Amino acid sequence: MAFSDPEESTVIIPVLRGALADEKTLTRLPAVQGLRTPIAASKKRSIKVPEITALFWVIKLLSTALGESFSDFMVHHLDPVIAVLIGAAGFSAAILLQFGVSSYNPVVYWLAVVMVAIFGTMAADVVHIVLKVSYLHSSEGFAIALAFILVVWYFSEKTLSVHSINTFRREIFYWSTVIATFALGTALGDLTATTLKMGYFTAGLLFIGLFLLPVIGYFLLGLNEITAFWAAYILTRPIGASFADWTGRMPYEGGIGVGTGKMSIALAVLIALLVGYAVRRRRLTAKTV
Repeated sequence: MAFSDPEESTVIIPVLRGALADEKTLTRLPAVQGLRTPIAASKKRSIKVPEITALFWVIKLLSTALGESFSDFMVHHLDPVIAVLIGAAGFSAAILLQFGVSSYNPVVYWLAVVMVAIFGTMAADVVHIVLKVSYLHSSEGFAIALAFILVVWYFSEKTLSVHSINTFRREIFYWSTVIATFALGTALGDLTATTLKMGYFTAGLLFIGLFLLPVIGYFLLGLNEITAFWAAYILTRPIGASFADWTGRMPYEGGIGVGTGKMSIALAVLIALLVGYAVRRRRLTAKTV
């Protein structure tokens, strides 16, 4: 390269030498940034959880109800041991499938959530029925386990945000937390409905009121987004479980007698329709980008 003006070369050449010698200056050059960006981006994994929208909360509530009703149906129509083994197998397969995909897939993600709901219900029931642990003590135990997971997650990753689930380790923390919230929610729902004798419908109304507290705190009082999310996430479990029990169980059990089998089918159809809508919307969004 030649310079038409000797003075120009006298000024520009030292500047270029200084820039090339200075690593920080080098990384700020537009041409170099263009080369570095694809390399850095390739090291990041895609976020494997959905956006937190109204659709997310609706499917989450329905999945908790399905987990409760279908778990009860299986336990009462099969040998409890066989039912738990089937639940464990389905749960393991769904989680492995979720970890195996490279990006968020609505069908795979919500299948994992549903299987967590079913197996989480079974786990909480086994602790109470088989091990004879009271709902109060099991609620305390699951709460301690959940708190432990969240503490370890935070000190390990410095964040509990679901928007940061882009590494294998964070995904492990995320699903461990989800499993703990389902078990805790199941125990809390049974504690209020049966041990405290509030009944399923009244317990459901109570948890709806508690669910609204973090929602109001977030939108009106400036409550931290992450705190509000996980508080609301925990409370969706007893809401769905309480209303599923109230609808599906027989009158002598405190329900209105629709039946756990019919409830499971209806909830599964609703979830399938909503997940299908989520898949379609995701494809339409991808086409417009």
